[in-house]
Amino acid sequence: MLIAAVALAGCNASDIEQVTTIGNIKAEKQLSPKRLAEIQKRGMTRTSPVMARIFKEEGKLEIWKQKQNGRYDIIASYNICKMSGKLGPKFVEGDRQAPEGFYTVRPSQMNPNSSYHLAFNIGYPNAYDRANGRTGSHLMVHGACSSSGCYAVTDQEIEEIYAFGRDAFRGGQTEFQIQAFPFRMTAANMARYRNDPNYEFWTMLKEGYDQFEITKVPPKVDVCEKRYVFNRTPESGATFNPTGPCPASAQPETLTTAYQSYQKDYDAAFALATKKSEKLPRKPSIAGLNEANLVSEWTKKRARGERIPIEPPSLNADGTVTQTAQMGRIDSPAGRRQAALDEAAAKKAKEEAEKKATALAQAEEKKRLAEQAKAAETAPVVAQEAPVVEAAPEAKTGFLSGARKRIVNIFGS
Repeated sequence: MLIAAVALAGCNASDIEQVTTIGNIKAEKQLSPKRLAEIQKRGMTRTSPVMARIFKEEGKLEIWKQKQNGRYDIIASYNICKMSGKLGPKFVEGDRQAPEGFYTVRPSQMNPNSSYHLAFNIGYPNAYDRANGRTGSHLMVHGACSSSGCYAVTDQEIEEIYAFGRDAFRGGQTEFQIQAFPFRMTAANMARYRNDPNYEFWTMLKEGYDQFEITKVPPKVDVCEKRYVFNRTPESGATFNPTGPCPASAQPETLTTAYQSYQKDYDAAFALATKKSEKLPRKPSIAGLNEANLVSEWTKKRARGERIPIEPPSLNADGTVTQTAQMGRIDSPAGRRQAALDEAAAKKAKEEAEKKATALAQAEEKKRLAEQAKAAETAPVVAQEAPVVEAAPEAKTGFLSGARKRIVNIFGS
């Protein structure tokens, strides 16, 4: 079967390729005999349908597979080795957030020729994201353990994850669901994050999470009034409009009853958990659209090669911004061009400063000399008397002179 894709991997726009799995060794790598034996033991087949669940806080990606009874069971779990951003949804292009929500992967989203080994696009933005004005593209699950908003695993792991999806498509599955959550949506975890700015969004996701926990079947997902709705069938042939009012709809009675019972137990557990959650650790979460825009602007500057704080900024609860003091520049063609421009500008500024300093010094010296000359011209003339020169003292006559004369008279000259 030929699977063609025009997709982006590695969370950047440089990886668009027309691709095919034919002749691609890594994309055709088969599941190991051990994994196939486990599949058979669980009442599954190699090509039975799959779905995936992601938990950010744990850093886990799970693959679930359909059993012969129609329900799904977990068949594999992988560590997400790299994931940028914080807990919370993705808001805008460049906010470096890995998405949260319910997404769909089709064969056209598989990219066997990704520059990040193997990849598949998770389908962001979906109907919910678009209805809420959220932007971004090329959000992937891929290898190479490198991420700027994607979910990255090792090359060996993406080969197996990719094989699960590939085999399911070849078995007739037309699309598979990815459920991406901040954490397992238990009463204890929801209590820990009950004061988080993303709590309302997470409560909406939790309904789909709970229904899967009850049925072990991926929920039917629709969007109306800019929110998710799960396992609902509109009445009288109506349809769901992501931005329009939700139509009258019904849910299977067995599911409604089971959900009510599940929710009753949850409420009791949540009330108990709130008393114990105050001192439990919590991971950072994004502070809404304002922080997303801050990070997006940081990302744009980084892409231009500008010198910026090495880590994205964070918006605090009081509205202040925290950012690292250490500055840096991405090592890229854009970064190197910007560095050269900065160096040239700094050199020019230094030369101009030196030239200005020299001119200023010369002007000061000229001014000093002019003031000195002016002072000399206006100074009063003072008459000076000729110095008195004393005459050299005459030779004194005395005892020695007289003695000399007497000796001459006696002996002759």
